[in-house]
Amino acid sequence: MGTQLQDKKVAILVANGFEEVELTAPLEALKNAGAKVDIISPEKEKVKAWAEKDWGKDYPVDKNLAEANAQDYDALVLPGGVLNPDQLRINQQAVTFVGGFFEDGKPIAAICHGPWTLIETGELNGRRVTSYPSLKTDLENAGAVWSDEEVVTDHGLVTSRTPKDLPAFCKKMVEEIAEGEHVV
Repeated sequence: MGTQLQDKKVAILVANGFEEVELTAPLEALKNAGAKVDIISPEKEKVKAWAEKDWGKDYPVDKNLAEANAQDYDALVLPGGVLNPDQLRINQQAVTFVGGFFEDGKPIAAICHGPWTLIETGELNGRRVTSYPSLKTDLENAGAVWSDEEVVTDHGLVTSRTPKDLPAFCKKMVEEIAEGEHVV
């Protein structure tokens, strides 16, 4: 196990229907770098993944969203999948939780449809991002500058398009979390 993130505590926020590999690959990368990771969800005990074309495995929830506080974490990861961020972006507790990371300049990593939740924070104006292509217009309407690249970084905000970008996403995510808070 690495020590690059030894003193870092990272939240992964998911609702039912997150893309399974977009949780498992970042989770493994974070743990391999030495981070302590909590899976946070509006669900209480377990949360169900989506595995490409059908339901995937259940994953234990470490902390219910109602009990979570952004100030207790050094960084946030938002996996995609269509169902997951669509639920999170209409959940005011989730939006407030995510907004807390922006307020404190803490790293946020969002992949695929994960940036949908970021839109609701109102913090994307002028920020460079990427995402699954179908979110381009939504992100641009929120003031973001969208680019079709495997990974885009803007002052600690790391975004990627699809699971095929996971190697670059995970590498950049770990790097930005190791750097710590970023002032915009």
